[in-house]
Amino acid sequence: MTQATETTQAQEKKPILQTFTGRVVSDKMDKTVTVLVERRVKHPLYGKVVTRSSKYHAHDENNEYKEGDLVEIEACRKLAKTKAYRVTRLIEKARLA
Repeated sequence: MTQATETTQAQEKKPILQTFTGRVVSDKMDKTVTVLVERRVKHPLYGKVVTRSSKYHAHDENNEYKEGDLVEIEACRKLAKTKAYRVTRLIEKARLA
């Protein structure tokens, strides 16, 4: 391989970031939202499909995401003691009741 193709391959390799899709359950903090991520897994012994959930604190620089919004978050460096994710995009705006 030539040196030119090695540099183009190095530029094409992007790190695979851990991303989740979840619903904002709290926006009471400044520049932070709490995102509930639910996933469905099959029970190893009984085979029943069970819903597992986790809550993540995600960085929201402009306080633009509100409770009920469906957002995508990605892993990043630690921004606070419990905050290691940032909101990348809004998937669906919350429906007002």
